[in-house]
Amino acid sequence: MAITGAAEVLATWEAGLAEAPTGLALLLHRTARPDVDAATLPVLPVGEREADLFALRRALFGERMQVRLGCAACGEDMEFDLDAGEFAHSLGGRVGPGGSVVRVQQDGWDVEFRLPGTADLTAAARAADPRAALLARCLVSAERAGAAVPAGDLPVPVQRRIAEAVEAADPGADVTLNIACPECGAATRAELDIASYLWTELDAWARDLLLDVHLLATSYGWSEPEIMALSPLRRRYYLELCADV
Repeated sequence: MAITGAAEVLATWEAGLAEAPTGLALLLHRTARPDVDAATLPVLPVGEREADLFALRRALFGERMQVRLGCAACGEDMEFDLDAGEFAHSLGGRVGPGGSVVRVQQDGWDVEFRLPGTADLTAAARAADPRAALLARCLVSAERAGAAVPAGDLPVPVQRRIAEAVEAADPGADVTLNIACPECGAATRAELDIASYLWTELDAWARDLLLDVHLLATSYGWSEPEIMALSPLRRRYYLELCADV
């Protein structure tokens, strides 16, 4: 993963200010995977996108992720650390749109189903019946006794088996934490939305950087590109000198 300099990351933040959450996730994924065509990213399996975003987070801000969560039982605030690198490696390897089909054979049914991408989830969420819409979008083929069957005619047990096969093939599509409360011992389950988490960090970083630019430009008369070209360490030392004046 090629991570660009501060100016390029700041440009990503600026572009993201006008985006809805789904657009933000895609923007961050483009930053994480500049090697992949932009039209291909939305159809990659969701778990692959999540792994890419964890890798991007690790490259930009390091391994340690601080998470704060309220206990569902007693309301106690829980703070703990996660390892972005471990998540990036544990969520699966590169699948690619051509190798992302699972096969289910049950009770005479032979079904092939494509692992959903973010484009599929977004489109399905707009439908009156999201589950049926997702099934119709991602069904590659369904046969029974050699005859093709449409998605709407798949029985519930087969649909359930498809869901289980997709979850097993793409476990990173749903990153759920299960944390035991140190006060009461009860477990709290919560989804970790890495796109939202990363954007929050990126937003705070960008605003801090712009404040640094403002202070250094005011003190030294340097341009924004000149200040951006400084390493974080050198910027910090110059800011300390400004504070001492």
